[in-house]
Amino acid sequence: MTILHNSIKKHLALEIQSAIKATFSDVEMSLEEIYKLLSMAPNFKMGHIAFPCFPLAKTAKSAPNLIATKLSEAIEAKGLISSAKGVGPYLNFFVDTNDLATNLTKEITSKQFFTKEIYSHRPKTMIEYSQPNTHKELHVGHMRNLCLGNSLVRIKRYSDQEVVAVTYPGDSGTHVAKCLWFLKYHNEEEIPKENQGPWLGKIYTKANLKLEDELGTDKEDENRTLLTKILKELESGKGEFFDLWRETRQWSLDMMKETYKWADVEFDRWFFESEVDTPSLELAKKLYAEGKLVKSEGAIGMNLEEEKLGFCLLIKSDGTGLYATKDVALAVKKFEEFGIENNIYIVDTRQSYHFNQVFKVLEKIGFEQAKNCHHLQYNFVELPDGAMSSRKGNIVPLSDLINQMESHIETEYLQKYNDEWTKEEIKKTSSIIAKGAINYGMTRFDNNRKIVFDMKEWLKLDGETGPYLQYVFARINSICNKLDYNDSITCDFSTLVKDSEMALLLKCSSFNDIVILCHEKNSPTALCSYLFELGKLFNSFYADCPIAKAESEDLKKSRLILSKCVSLVMKQGLELLGIEAPERM
Repeated sequence: MTILHNSIKKHLALEIQSAIKATFSDVEMSLEEIYKLLSMAPNFKMGHIAFPCFPLAKTAKSAPNLIATKLSEAIEAKGLISSAKGVGPYLNFFVDTNDLATNLTKEITSKQFFTKEIYSHRPKTMIEYSQPNTHKELHVGHMRNLCLGNSLVRIKRYSDQEVVAVTYPGDSGTHVAKCLWFLKYHNEEEIPKENQGPWLGKIYTKANLKLEDELGTDKEDENRTLLTKILKELESGKGEFFDLWRETRQWSLDMMKETYKWADVEFDRWFFESEVDTPSLELAKKLYAEGKLVKSEGAIGMNLEEEKLGFCLLIKSDGTGLYATKDVALAVKKFEEFGIENNIYIVDTRQSYHFNQVFKVLEKIGFEQAKNCHHLQYNFVELPDGAMSSRKGNIVPLSDLINQMESHIETEYLQKYNDEWTKEEIKKTSSIIAKGAINYGMTRFDNNRKIVFDMKEWLKLDGETGPYLQYVFARINSICNKLDYNDSITCDFSTLVKDSEMALLLKCSSFNDIVILCHEKNSPTALCSYLFELGKLFNSFYADCPIAKAESEDLKKSRLILSKCVSLVMKQGLELLGIEAPERM
């Protein structure tokens, strides 16, 4: 549950609650209810913060506009409150700039604002995300899962929740057998000494294309026999294909680890599909022996037709398991190993039926934590000309994409600094900006919306992009450095009288409210929108309110401190999205 952490909203909520008691003797409203209803007013000429009086109408037996007027008359102008007035059905507050800015900027510049307790409900939660397959190439489509999971881990930890971050790579199955088959029998290329993971992904694509070409020929049966032989050898854990699997699997894992290092992502545990192969079959056989599963046409599973989920197959007639078999066993393993209370699976929308089956099986076998397993769906990433497929080879390999983006950034944005910056700083900054573009682009859309990846659009400095926000931060950082900002500066904040100044103060004050919203909705989209709005507000403020040439020294200092606070909020928000804020751009 939300803690009343926003001192401005809490102060106003207390005043409103007191006014309700004094004005309407039979009406009660909790502090939490009032607090949640407070929001920034849309028009600062009518007030800064608004409280809607509709929820009081029934119990107060009065019209909302009359309630707003009566409450305003019961609230005294003092401290934070310059005045309160009824505006239609809303009780609007004008906030004292000096009181607000003095307390808020102190909280932000001391970093207390970012470390205070903001959420009280803290079930230990596991977030499983980024489940790439070994023996395939990582591509831009994989980044939506990675960026979404990484941002939610950061947001929930910021919200005082204990989070276990895990990944579940698919390192077994038919796709592996296909890759090994081609590598053993058809590969004519020399194995490279570097970038073996991406190269292996290209081998997988070639394998698929060759197998498809040979469907319906005399090679089809031979290929099927060889693939079955490879799979059985992998299951046995010995033989030349098992040895080849172990070697090539490591190439893929090295590629994944390199990507995670680049993206600044760390996992507390790597689960592997191969590690639950045998245990999952043993669990399914045990459940069958206990009468919790049934046999149908030689296969074993659970009939879920009453729940409109068909028949969940767990052991095929040939004795092998499926994805569902492994996910049932893995769920049990996760809760036992880590003592978690919630388990969030970040997997694309195509797997919704699969997880509905798995969670229902868990429930019916008596697994008490089944109700705490949640599938967080997201839609696909497409290219401007359509969907991607590793099998067909129409992908944008991640390693190629990163190189293209960093090269574009160096040429278009950083080349002018060749004489001022070191090569190392230019390279590092281009990497930071590329990561910012990908992370923001992958998290700013609602989970249910498709994303169309367009590199040049995502790298723009004048649109809703990661680089735009990084540029705002770098710009403020430059201003603060030029004007010798330091934390010991003091001033009279009553000099801040413009709407653009108040808008920035109130926007900064609502940062933690937005983080909590993202935490509760399991979506970072609201934070992306918030940071973009904050960036636009700062640019409007900067155009409207000169800092270096302010009319007085106090006004200059006030605006400088306000700018610093915006940069700190921006930096923290970007960090929660997995985006680094460069000191200069």
